[in-house]
Amino acid sequence: MLERWGERITSVVGTMWAAIAFTILALISLPAALATGDPVVIVAWVAQTLLQLVLLPIIMVGQNVQSRKTERRDNETHSAVMAAHRETQQILAEIHAARSPRAK
Repeated sequence: MLERWGERITSVVGTMWAAIAFTILALISLPAALATGDPVVIVAWVAQTLLQLVLLPIIMVGQNVQSRKTERRDNETHSAVMAAHRETQQILAEIHAARSPRAK
């Protein structure tokens, strides 16, 4: 049950919609950070609020895209290898048939 929740949360957070929502959420606190005029507060806002909230979903989206590309490439490679295997098996069967005593 917890695994399903984790999978669901991960699939929701790993979307560009989540990145947009987190960007809006982060921008809400930007005026307060800027109003302090304290560089430490502003840097902390960028590092802790903007980067952590916004980059996480974007990184997850990128990983999902890369994963789909890898899976597609692996499937294409598997299909090509299996086709070569079938062709090799067919050639071997023809060779064995040509060498069999009944063929003479």
